[in-house]
Amino acid sequence: MCTVVIDVADAGDARLLAVRDEDPLREWDELGSWWPERHPGVIGIRDRRAGGAWMAVNAAERRLAVLLNRADVLDLADDQALSRGSLALESVEGRSPDGRLPMHGFNLLEVRPEGARVLSWDGRDLRETPIAPGTHMIAHDDLDDPGTPRIAAWLPEFRALGRAAESADWPGDWIALLAESARLSPEDDRAIIRDNRPHGYPTQSLLYCTASVTADGAEVLGHALPSPGHWSD
Repeated sequence: MCTVVIDVADAGDARLLAVRDEDPLREWDELGSWWPERHPGVIGIRDRRAGGAWMAVNAAERRLAVLLNRADVLDLADDQALSRGSLALESVEGRSPDGRLPMHGFNLLEVRPEGARVLSWDGRDLRETPIAPGTHMIAHDDLDDPGTPRIAAWLPEFRALGRAAESADWPGDWIALLAESARLSPEDDRAIIRDNRPHGYPTQSLLYCTASVTADGAEVLGHALPSPGHWSD
């Protein structure tokens, strides 16, 4: 149940904060060039078990992608489902998913030179939601979904910070607000830094990244939390 905050200035110009929730027992690797043969020039957060990426960035092509899980209607056993970890890697190479997929549900956030969008797969339909200029949030449901408590609680607060592109230190501003949100219990459904176990999932927030995609390229910084589901200044 990951969370992304994104501010779109214009086509191909966006800044984002992405928080990754995953089972702490599932091993992962911090930002790096983990796929030099298959995806040269691509960096990302690697899932060791499946070999794919939660986030991937292709700076030369000004492409970034983040994968968020969502519910689906598929009657598909886990051992029959293809890994979703390939989606972000393929996306930053310019190859987005198309058609019916033997995968569990996802939201794939894509930032590309032609604009930002979310591709959502629920096991029946693959939908595209263009992201208009402005500040937005997405988690396990639709973009800016008011029924998602953390979006209802914090999207107005992020919007109140103003446009990221006009800030002298938008990462500092956004991280400070993320720290403020972490005053909530990680078990609170409004929390962004989360412990999802009370909600029936083994996942906890493990890291966050700040990233920008502009005419000059793409940059990303990763920050691992010192303890799953808990913030530390």
